[in-house]
Amino acid sequence: MARAAKIVERVTALMDKPDRIRNIGIVAHIDHGKTTLSDNLLAGAGMISEELAGKQLFMDSDEEEQARGITIDASNVSMVHDYEGGSYLINMIDTPGHVDFGGDVTRAMRAVDGAVVVVDAVEGPMPQTETVLRQALKEQVKPVLFINKVDRLINELKVDEMEMQIRLGKVIDKVNKLIRGMNEDLYNQGWRLDPKNGSVAFGSALYKWAVSVPFMKKSGVSFKEVFQKCREGDMKWLAKSSPLYAVILDMVVKHLPNPIEAQKRRIGVIWKGDKETPEGKAMMNCDPNGPITFMITDISFDPHAGEVATGRLFSGSLKRGMELFVMGTAGKVNRLQQVGIFMGSERVEVEQIPAGNIAAVTGLRDAIVGSTVTNLKEMTPFESLKHYSEPVMTVAVEAKNMADLPKLVEVLRQVGKEDPTVKVTINEETGEHLISGMGELHLEIITHRIKRDKHVEIVTSPPIVVYRETVSGSAGPVEGKSPNRHNRFYFEISPLEPAIVDLIRGDRISMNMMELERRNILIAAGMEKEEAKGVRDMFGTNLFIDMTKGIQYLSETMELILEGFHEAMEGGPLADEPVMNVKVKLVDVKLHEDAIHRGPAQVIPAVRAAIKGGMLLAGATLLEPIQKIQINIPAEQMGNATSQIQGRRGQILDIASEGDSIVVVGKAPVAELFGFAGDLRSATEGRAMWSTEFAGFELIPSSLAKEVILAIRKRKGLKHEMPRPDDYLER
Repeated sequence: MARAAKIVERVTALMDKPDRIRNIGIVAHIDHGKTTLSDNLLAGAGMISEELAGKQLFMDSDEEEQARGITIDASNVSMVHDYEGGSYLINMIDTPGHVDFGGDVTRAMRAVDGAVVVVDAVEGPMPQTETVLRQALKEQVKPVLFINKVDRLINELKVDEMEMQIRLGKVIDKVNKLIRGMNEDLYNQGWRLDPKNGSVAFGSALYKWAVSVPFMKKSGVSFKEVFQKCREGDMKWLAKSSPLYAVILDMVVKHLPNPIEAQKRRIGVIWKGDKETPEGKAMMNCDPNGPITFMITDISFDPHAGEVATGRLFSGSLKRGMELFVMGTAGKVNRLQQVGIFMGSERVEVEQIPAGNIAAVTGLRDAIVGSTVTNLKEMTPFESLKHYSEPVMTVAVEAKNMADLPKLVEVLRQVGKEDPTVKVTINEETGEHLISGMGELHLEIITHRIKRDKHVEIVTSPPIVVYRETVSGSAGPVEGKSPNRHNRFYFEISPLEPAIVDLIRGDRISMNMMELERRNILIAAGMEKEEAKGVRDMFGTNLFIDMTKGIQYLSETMELILEGFHEAMEGGPLADEPVMNVKVKLVDVKLHEDAIHRGPAQVIPAVRAAIKGGMLLAGATLLEPIQKIQINIPAEQMGNATSQIQGRRGQILDIASEGDSIVVVGKAPVAELFGFAGDLRSATEGRAMWSTEFAGFELIPSSLAKEVILAIRKRKGLKHEMPRPDDYLER
């Protein structure tokens, strides 16, 4: 206990010295060794015993993580590292590598300024390496590289010293190529990874040793010794002479930015407000005395303290008892009950937390992941977190005992708060509760935790695929009449231009930014000036544009019109599936002069019906989610691997040979990938290594569309026939 108290004392002593802070994430493809590396860093900081490092999986505190041997939740920990005569506070987040938990990586990237990218020396960069790098660069998080499992190159692949260095060089080149392809400006500004300056380290997390060029000068351990000692199996000598934690944390302190440097660059990307406001200046300078600007990146539940909100504090200082506002919750006050930091699964209370740190607080009842928390009544919120993947699979959940139903509804709301990549739909009328997630494993873990942690016995349906609806042509003006016939709305519906969709997906436009700035970006992307001026709302990748001029009472009705637009986009006309890539233009409106005749019950149904009917007239079509598949396999098993993809309506995109193995890259619809893992294992005698990543949505083949639409409609209790425009529009 005394040791733990001493560590906390050292951590808190550095919290108000932002130039001595490094906020870092450990990111990688699944099984490349992130959690083993994290354990080693903690052992080096004196937080766990060195014998247990790599076996304890300290950061995988959940029993499900321990049992499966994978990281599911991002875990936070603070530790101190001494470097060149000074002490540095390192706030570290270990993130998951499995594609189903990519949302945790996205959230962690908002909280940190630097990332240690871990790559397996034998496998090299994999699809998920690319995904996590893309997420890091998008958030302006600077990477350094650790090439892990170098011992496998020497002892398993039996390469000689020269070949080892060539292979390691290839891994660095590949990662640099990815960085350059994703953001050439940053690459040229010094984000290129270079072993000579020490932004690359090599080693074995399992055997607790690493080397880097600067550390070689300090320790005298060169590649020659590494090769020799690996061959002799003397890992203990390497771990003693060139300890992993010292090499990695030296690299972190030297190459990754402190919050003062990082925020100057990052704020303009993650916050679209005016930098000359008090909060803008405070964030740019990481000012502990400025207004509080706190972004929530994680919510967990503590059985004793309730909801714990973790996030990055960009300016101000958090203290217990403070009254704060959660942006977007109508000015309700939330009082901080506890202020603390995470040390793995333990949360330690502290007196106060100044700007530049990662804080864990209780008392923010209204916060959800992605919320902006501040002591200002009005503030431009941070940009919302855009997840690289989207929920593509759903399970229906029911309470085993009817008496548990109210508890289940409460638990599902909690689940939606804890993990924003989960979409929870609670249908009070039918009693059907749907949970949508990133894949089979994601949903399996969530439903298991509902039973285990929330103590609700549930029955789940087999997983169902989530489709999307869009339009292939244009229609309109389409008229929507209110039930009382006193209000009429006229819309034009068309596909949203791909260039505009890319701007929304790439976070380059949002409704938070200055209108003029957004307008100029849209015009530059090819949108007509009048349309760009009329953008009133974005919902997913759908755009609502008001093209009307001088219509009386429209401004006070607009909120209800947008609500009708949202409802139409949440469930399209074909199968009540979410809508994407649609442009809705309001071209004319006739409103009753008396406000009582144009309330929600009149406006919302009229707008919703007009948009849905218009979509059917514009050629509504169904899109299915697609996953990219990469399979690494011995050459003789190639045919078995390709037939597994082709037999599932898949396509082979590329086949390349790497040494004595073949890399097959393909894509296939999510609907066809149930049970893929087991089938691939048995077809290739368990010798295939594979990974998937979300590859967007594509048109479903016309021969299948009707069958799929009718099956979804039947499942949802909708009329078991193909919808027609007349179902929504009056003649």
